[in-house]
Amino acid sequence: MRDDAVDGREADGAPVRSRRGAAGRRRSVAVEPTPAAHDRFLRLDRERAEREWRRYEGTPQRELFRELRERFLQRHAQEGRWALDVGSGPGRFLPWLGGPRTGRVALDLSWEMLAAGRDLAPQDRRSPAGSDSRVRGDAVRPPLREQAFAEVALVGNTLGFEAGAGDALLRAVEALLSPGGVLVLEIAPGPGERSRYLGRLPASAVRRLLAAPPAAVRPRLLREGFVREAERHRPRSFRRWSPSELLERWRARGWSIDEVMAVAPALGPDQTRLREVARDRRAWQRLLELEEQLGREPSRWSAAAAVLVAARSPVVKPNDFERGETSIPG
Repeated sequence: MRDDAVDGREADGAPVRSRRGAAGRRRSVAVEPTPAAHDRFLRLDRERAEREWRRYEGTPQRELFRELRERFLQRHAQEGRWALDVGSGPGRFLPWLGGPRTGRVALDLSWEMLAAGRDLAPQDRRSPAGSDSRVRGDAVRPPLREQAFAEVALVGNTLGFEAGAGDALLRAVEALLSPGGVLVLEIAPGPGERSRYLGRLPASAVRRLLAAPPAAVRPRLLREGFVREAERHRPRSFRRWSPSELLERWRARGWSIDEVMAVAPALGPDQTRLREVARDRRAWQRLLELEEQLGREPSRWSAAAAVLVAARSPVVKPNDFERGETSIPG
């Protein structure tokens, strides 16, 4: 086994935590997940992995949700030696992490998910070495070196599905960031919402309206307000995190908040109007801008079905510890 191999699969030089074996040779180790808690992820097959990849394509609603996440990741991509996608699944968003010279690492419990992502990732967005590193392991106890990553992403409600282990997961991913690194996190505070104003207009009228600049449309939406979606079934163990508790947590530790954005508060999952808007490329681009502008307003966060947060860890200076001014986050 190569020193940079993990659990029998190559990690392509990724910063994998290692220890010395009985003979004194360094060997990489993958932390095994708890079988009772993660058994369903370990049993996933290739069909399920490919279905997870397709979850963000095929309909205007899925395209909207994917594009908003990609644009968010692009705005907060950090140039550094390594970027990490935690709970990556097949790695749908892995290509959008880091800069042109950044190596990307996908961490997931399922080899089928990781293998599918290797085949499905677009060639033009792969890491400079020609492929992305893939490591199997439990994100709560990641087999990766601490402070090794300029950017860490936790997209897709991984934090919520960890339920009672969510706090431990959050501490683990915070520890993986290098000083000044950026953590991009997705949470699900509420059931979602959509604009009352757009909801009462015919689909064709919405398309024509959204061809105008967002500044001309936004005041009408704010004037009439928003309606909440019906609560959808979630596993009993799913935990809803609120943006406020995360922001308070990080600010208390000296982190800075780069951006908070609710995903798609204007049209949300309105398939009929999204199909119509998708017919006009200019209207679609304006919709993306409008959704981002509305999503940055704090009043939109608590009811959102998805909120993206980009937070930056503090840069620790050596003499700060001597003065007692800075503590280690997480």
